[in-house]
Amino acid sequence: MKSNENYVYVVLVKAHTGLGSIARAVTGYEYTHIAVCLEEPFSDFITFSRRRHYAPFDCGFMHENLECYAYGKHNRVKLKVFKVPTDDAGLVRIKSYIADIEADSEYIFNLYSMATMPILHGFKIYKALNCMSFVAKIIEMTGAVKLSRKYYRYSIKDMDRLLTGYLYKEEFFYKKSAQDGGYMKRVSPLINAGLFFRINSKLIYRMIFRRFCD
Repeated sequence: MKSNENYVYVVLVKAHTGLGSIARAVTGYEYTHIAVCLEEPFSDFITFSRRRHYAPFDCGFMHENLECYAYGKHNRVKLKVFKVPTDDAGLVRIKSYIADIEADSEYIFNLYSMATMPILHGFKIYKALNCMSFVAKIIEMTGAVKLSRKYYRYSIKDMDRLLTGYLYKEEFFYKKSAQDGGYMKRVSPLINAGLFFRINSKLIYRMIFRRFCD
């Protein structure tokens, strides 16, 4: 083991959302969300996700906490954590990648790739990511495993298999606070309709006019 070895924690989440329950019923696979943590204890889950529970189309880059996963009647959530090694240079690349995305307001959620993943197996849209493509890119940057296809073509189940040798723990984690920071605030149907129109218009525009951009 190298003396300069660092770790990135890849976290699979058994989400309590309605969509998560439907996905589990259809696929028989329990994990429906994925994030990364850069350190223990696990309190900062970095990912692409919805920003409010009741606003699924208000989504993008997120720093989540356990209260985003264990909310309401749920006081715990099941997580599967992989401890993935990387060297100093890899950790610098990963932190820089995260910082660049967080600072760039152009990044949006790649809803279309996520929704069609079982059929089309992922596709790229200019400056659009989802939890799977974001985390797969970080896994690639660690250098711990070799990706055999483009990072945006990896599902959560694919990454689960890819990281088998780095399994760290799989257990229930309990929320630490009753405060959710507004995450569970209700959103009106009108606002949700506006958010739906906004993200779809951005994605369609980029698919038509920016399809050859990196």
